[in-house]
Amino acid sequence: MQLKTISPRYLILCGLALASPHGAQAAPPPGQLLASQCAQCHGTNGNGPGFDEVAGKSASELLKDLLEMKRRPVEGIMDRQARGYTDAQIKLIADYLAAHSGVAAATTDH
Repeated sequence: MQLKTISPRYLILCGLALASPHGAQAAPPPGQLLASQCAQCHGTNGNGPGFDEVAGKSASELLKDLLEMKRRPVEGIMDRQARGYTDAQIKLIADYLAAHSGVAAATTDH
């Protein structure tokens, strides 16, 4: 059985094709996947019917609220939701939600 040799030029072209932006998916913005849980109640635009609006809140307000919910005694579903995230993940969620509700993502250092 005879093995065929693959030309280095062919390997380079294959590598370039795989590295092409047309063949690769771009990563979602930081916090988007984490915040997808929020959209179930608050809507994709942050003002779901019947729930507290997150649209229009700054990242620092959202961060403060979520961290408070995480640390207080369990009062409701949001307290349980917040406990499922690390503080760093909560910051990503707050930044993402603020940036996508028309509010600048001003955050506090935590």
